Amino acid sequence: MTQASRLIVGWGVAVALAGVAACGTGPAPEESEVSGAGSPPLCEALASLSLSNVQITMAEVVPAGGFEPPLPPGRSLSGGQVRQYGALPEFCRVAATLTPSDDSDIKMEVWLPTDGWNGKLQAVGNGAFTGSLRYGGGRSMSTGLERGYATTSTDTGHVGGSAEFGYQHPEKVIDFGYRSVHEMTVTAKDVIAAYYGDAPDYSYFFGCSAGGRQAIAEAQKYPEDYDGIVAWAPGNDWMGRAAGALRVAKHVHDNPAAALPEAKRALLVEGALEACDAADGVEDRVINDPERCDFDPGVLECDGADGADCLTAAQVGTARMMYESPANPASGRLITGAYPGSEANWTDEGWTRSARNTGLEQYRYLTYQDLDWTIDRFDFETDIAKAEEVDGETLNTLDPDLRPFLERGGKLLTSHGWSDAQISPVNAIQYYRRVVELVGDEDVVQEGYRLFMAPGMGHCAGGEGPNWFDALTVMEQWVEEGQAPDQIVAQRERDGQVDRTRPLCPYPQVAVYNGSGSTDAAENFSCQLPTD
Repeated sequence: MTQASRLIVGWGVAVALAGVAACGTGPAPEESEVSGAGSPPLCEALASLSLSNVQITMAEVVPAGGFEPPLPPGRSLSGGQVRQYGALPEFCRVAATLTPSDDSDIKMEVWLPTDGWNGKLQAVGNGAFTGSLRYGGGRSMSTGLERGYATTSTDTGHVGGSAEFGYQHPEKVIDFGYRSVHEMTVTAKDVIAAYYGDAPDYSYFFGCSAGGRQAIAEAQKYPEDYDGIVAWAPGNDWMGRAAGALRVAKHVHDNPAAALPEAKRALLVEGALEACDAADGVEDRVINDPERCDFDPGVLECDGADGADCLTAAQVGTARMMYESPANPASGRLITGAYPGSEANWTDEGWTRSARNTGLEQYRYLTYQDLDWTIDRFDFETDIAKAEEVDGETLNTLDPDLRPFLERGGKLLTSHGWSDAQISPVNAIQYYRRVVELVGDEDVVQEGYRLFMAPGMGHCAGGEGPNWFDALTVMEQWVEEGQAPDQIVAQRERDGQVDRTRPLCPYPQVAVYNGSGSTDAAENFSCQLPTD
């Protein structure tokens, strides 16, 4: 069933709900206007909503402060979660199971403000192979509801954080790759139309890491789904990330003396800063433009025996592997490495544990479907090509043809921390350049797609540099008011206080200090093209 026909079904339920209201149990949807004025009868009536391949399993009003998420045995809410859920307004909670294939079992929820709806939909993404709804925390259903959004999330068709769900279940892999988010989106819009009597005026998607990959997939495969898409640290080169992490881990497994313990990583941190921190005229323990940082870890190699103030030849070799971007032997595409300034986020075996685990599970359960497969069997020269062949652009989202999304006026905002050691920041740059190359005009691309690199920022958050900004407000201004972001002011907090702000610039521009005033204040910087 097409989205248009499904919406007709939704409108039929909206009419039925209006009939309920006419009996005196609540206002009809057409009388509630954009702000919404739901009631228990209207919410509970959504349980009878009939949609193709959708079973509504819950429709109930949650009183203000009354949301209690399901928790595993022995687990309890943190203090932050208690405060966040306790501050939520009353909402209509709708849960559904989606079955677009015979092997699909996709769980999703839609939360609908019973009062004060802003007329918009916000969807949130997931992380790694995680199969769970994103109820709370940053970039979650809770943060959307707090701002008056109808909001939605999905478990992507499985439960838990392992890729084992995809072992011999190709339809579930498709659900995880992209189908679950699309089906969730269409269903959420149907539910919204049924409840409020109107479809959302604007729809936004927000995801980081695997959620950023989901975001890019939406722009590529379903350009009609969202008006604005925010993709932080997108893992859209999923196979490349897996191969890159395992390449270094395999090297260390084979050569234990090549591991990089914390003390040696600290030497790399200081070495990179000494080489490149001051290149922008500001010494702030942040490498502002890592693409132009010429740092060779060989300067730290011991003259003789290993010591506390130097790296062995084997450790220098591992560091160089981290910075390298070897080519995929089959396609020639670079499998992107890390940049100077990220060393504090490395581990003994190079990339983060999450990157290694995701890579291991990718090959064990999905690429080779061999439960006995281990990192020891990894061969970069053959395995990266095999992974991409098996995947067939199901999890990889590398198609640079965003023209359908851009031509309909869609906006794509991406951001990546230069200090990310979980997903290479070069991946975001590589994809942006490929889109520009295909479209043929960077100015045209930047009308709807902008990339903001964040110096000193880690994976999705954290780091020495300013690493937080209100991306949803930036996107609203771009989509609804036509204010394209020429720069975004990001901030860093220490001990609960903002101690540094800095502009993030649309790539390829970088922030340049104007020469006077505090170097911790964004107003003393401007965005400029780098000079080589």
